[in-house]
Amino acid sequence: MNAIKKILKKYFQYFYYFYAQLGNKIFISFFLSLMVGIMDGFGLAMFIPLLQMVDTSNPNAGNNMGNMAFLPEFFKKMGLPLNLLVVLCIILFFFSIKGILKYFEGYMRAVFEQYFIRKIRMQNIIGLSNFSFNKFINADVGRIQNTFSGEVEKVKQAYRSYFMALQYGVFVLVYISMAFFSNPNFAVMVVIGGAATSLFIQQLKTRTKKLSHKITVDSHEFQGLLIQKVSFFKYLKSTGLIHKYAKKLIETNDQMHNTQKKLGVLAAILGSVREPIVIFVVLLSIIIEVNYFHQTIGIIIFTLLLFYRALISLTGMQNFFNLFFSNAGSLQNMTAFNQELKEGKETTGTKAFSSFEQQVELKDVSFSYEEHHIINNINLSIRKNETIAIVGESGSGKTTLINIITGLLKPTKGKVLLDGVDLADINVPTFQNRIGYITQEAVIFNDTIFNNVSFWDEPTEANQQRFELALKKASIYDFVMKQPLKGNEILGSNGINISGGQKQRISIARELYKQVDFLFMDEATSALDSETEKDIKDNIDRLKGSYTIIIIAHRLSTIKNADRIILLNKGSILAAGSFEQLVQHPVFEKMVQLQGFDNN
Repeated sequence: MNAIKKILKKYFQYFYYFYAQLGNKIFISFFLSLMVGIMDGFGLAMFIPLLQMVDTSNPNAGNNMGNMAFLPEFFKKMGLPLNLLVVLCIILFFFSIKGILKYFEGYMRAVFEQYFIRKIRMQNIIGLSNFSFNKFINADVGRIQNTFSGEVEKVKQAYRSYFMALQYGVFVLVYISMAFFSNPNFAVMVVIGGAATSLFIQQLKTRTKKLSHKITVDSHEFQGLLIQKVSFFKYLKSTGLIHKYAKKLIETNDQMHNTQKKLGVLAAILGSVREPIVIFVVLLSIIIEVNYFHQTIGIIIFTLLLFYRALISLTGMQNFFNLFFSNAGSLQNMTAFNQELKEGKETTGTKAFSSFEQQVELKDVSFSYEEHHIINNINLSIRKNETIAIVGESGSGKTTLINIITGLLKPTKGKVLLDGVDLADINVPTFQNRIGYITQEAVIFNDTIFNNVSFWDEPTEANQQRFELALKKASIYDFVMKQPLKGNEILGSNGINISGGQKQRISIARELYKQVDFLFMDEATSALDSETEKDIKDNIDRLKGSYTIIIIAHRLSTIKNADRIILLNKGSILAAGSFEQLVQHPVFEKMVQLQGFDNN
């Protein structure tokens, strides 16, 4: 089996790609296509030779059948009289069988296509879910977005085109085989002419394949630029840079459409020159067959009919292969993307984390990215239900430290211990299920308040009670109950229908609904006005002692009541203690003075 896979991968890379996704199902489709072609060929074979046999006006009709003369003999042995009614019934029988097989072939192709696309999407979704955060922050967001949406549709088109091309290829094989059997000389001439035609077509297909890959690359770039334009719309609009950025988008769009135009021109060439070339080959072969090999017109017409069907099938095969190659770049991209997700898969331990009981310990923890040292030999212990604040200048390593504690990043050196167990040995998702995370930009989905808080749990009575309790803890219950639809109120895209403070409270409610041990807040109030910030601060103070709370805050007033404050400087702990203790430290004192609030 491994030897077969190696041969397929080396010589039939696209076939191997589909085989890797579908397994032996791919051969079911191939077998059904083969049977459709065979039935079609037999049905076609019945027409001319059998109708000649019942043509009483031509006593030499049977002599014009060449190597197909075995057909009337076969039916005589079956005891079937070769009259017109029998002949027509035989023809009807073969084409009926062909129709039934074609239905099953089309049905199975549709089933396998949906199976294939579903599997691709699932692989992408699961792969991205398991993707390392460290890898993700360096990934091309535009490429991820485009691969999940547009590229999947192109892969679907590639799949459909590839197997339609294979089906037509089977038809070509059946018709040519029968043509060779009935009239070898004529068949050889047509095949030689067809091969010469295919060489010309192959050159166009190679060019098409290169352009297809270029379209995929350009599409990634365009998607990335478009996402950033939407994300940074306010900045671009307010600074007048939006038109300059639009120019960049238009240039990328023009580049993409120029490539698509070239693909269209190649498709037009393929569609216009193929048929005249084919007719020229056929006519030349007839002249040679009649004048030099003295063959009768009857057998030539029969063989020509077979070749006509073969050439139509060949045209269909080439058209579908051309369509396939116009999407083949997406297969290469999908393969590379899947490989990237596999290589970037997060490794995790096996021990399940059920609940937090004692403390988190960081022992000699350091973190570096390439040559840049971000965290240096951090030693820190956080007790259960303690409120810790981490402060420091921008670039001091605050967010990186939280990312290490939450398991998003693995320390380059040192250990993170949860109740004495190394985080590297713990199944990190089971630990992260016990984490609540609130960021500066509140995560609000375009859905109801209930679904935002419960994360699409079923609205059972128990879940409704949990939902309302979480709202009360987050001090947002009264607001929700005043809404016309209460918990079923739609919040809009990114919570456009509510204020920044309400977004933060709903985010907090979501984390509390999860029944977490930890609450991490990364600059959760820095984008709010002073009054709303105070409300959130009071809310955090009410939660104090019920959860292990770790806060990153630029505004020091937010963390004045923290049990301990950790002052970071260039990735190291400069000082630690309560607000009153730290205010004696010159660096922290300066930070307090710069923010100009009363620390008494």
